[in-house]
Amino acid sequence: MAESSVLPADLGGSPDLERIVLEHAYRGAHLQLGLRGLLALFIALTLLFVPPMNDANVCLAILIGYAFWTVGLALWTRRGGPGPVNAMWLALFVDLAVIGSLTLLTGIAAQQSWTADILTNGLFVIPLLACTQLRPGVCAAVVVPTVLVFLAASWATMASNEEPWSSILLSTMALSILSAGAVVLSRIQRSRVLTIGHLVHDRTALLAELMGLEQRERRALSEQLHDGALQFVLAAKMDLDDLTGGADPAAVDRITHALTESASLLRATVSELHPTVLDRVGLARALGDIVRSAQARGGFDVDLQTAEWDDDLRTSADDVLFSAARELLSNVVKHAKARTVRVELSRAGEHAVLDVIDDGCGISREAIDRSLSRGHIGLTSHELRVVAAGGSFSIRPGPRSGTVAHIEMPFEVVTASESLTISAF
Repeated sequence: MAESSVLPADLGGSPDLERIVLEHAYRGAHLQLGLRGLLALFIALTLLFVPPMNDANVCLAILIGYAFWTVGLALWTRRGGPGPVNAMWLALFVDLAVIGSLTLLTGIAAQQSWTADILTNGLFVIPLLACTQLRPGVCAAVVVPTVLVFLAASWATMASNEEPWSSILLSTMALSILSAGAVVLSRIQRSRVLTIGHLVHDRTALLAELMGLEQRERRALSEQLHDGALQFVLAAKMDLDDLTGGADPAAVDRITHALTESASLLRATVSELHPTVLDRVGLARALGDIVRSAQARGGFDVDLQTAEWDDDLRTSADDVLFSAARELLSNVVKHAKARTVRVELSRAGEHAVLDVIDDGCGISREAIDRSLSRGHIGLTSHELRVVAAGGSFSIRPGPRSGTVAHIEMPFEVVTASESLTISAF
């Protein structure tokens, strides 16, 4: 990345780190704009209350141009994107040129120009503007010319202001100390932002690894139960059916009932551990199954919209979305007291979008946090899985009542995996 960029070059290609650095760079840019507005106000008040003895019209024209330029810069920054943030450091040289030129105009041709003395103090604001940068090198590239311009302007107006060299050198030293502090502050800020970014990146990578490990373990356990315990139960039931005479009918009935219930529970456990229905019928139809189940248990009307999702599509996000939808609908059944629920599954490019909207009593983020503190990690665990996969998970109040749960996450198209053949039993 170029030296002029506000984004450090050692981001390591991490989207999370780039996002955090860019977010802090935006904050710095907005702070810089606020300080620049105050600097423009300072110049205007100086020219108004301590007007220059010569070239007043030229000074006023420079001020007007600087004000328009500041407003245009603010509007450009509001458009967003890394471009304005990366170019913001160049604006500091405009600030330096404006203050330096006004100081020379008002000081060289006039005796005892108080206007020049006051305007020179405006140079002390530039190191504050520069320290909002996340690149110490950029900050140093701005503050060093600032100190030199201050020294040159003070020397150029020394004769007219009758200022001794000792005063000029001491003022230059004060500005140099402020400039050095700005560079150090920029370095500290950069270090902190990068540390936070690396921690977030490591946290996301760890979550992704943990979630992937959990999914692999659940799949392995599901296959073990299906290929082991469930097969023995089913074989025992078949052997029991082949029994002839001599057996106590009541005992046979009890054994048959026990084996039937065991097989049913094992099937349910296998399905819960790994929803193989996703491999067979796809996410859209699998959502239809859990929606109908929730509707039967909750007694509400459900509007399922999956027209924008291809039934043949299999993606890396299917399992996460299916589990999250099941948890959300389970919460609606248990707590929402809703009359209608809307479930929407759609595709936006390489991103899957899932919305679960109800008109019930609603739930706040604070209520979710309180539930988490009591050990109920259902929704939070699904949120972590979505975030670990690079997506977003939000829950907010509905427009009139109820709750809107919105999930958006990237996916990769995958081939249909070999499904478990539980349906054969």
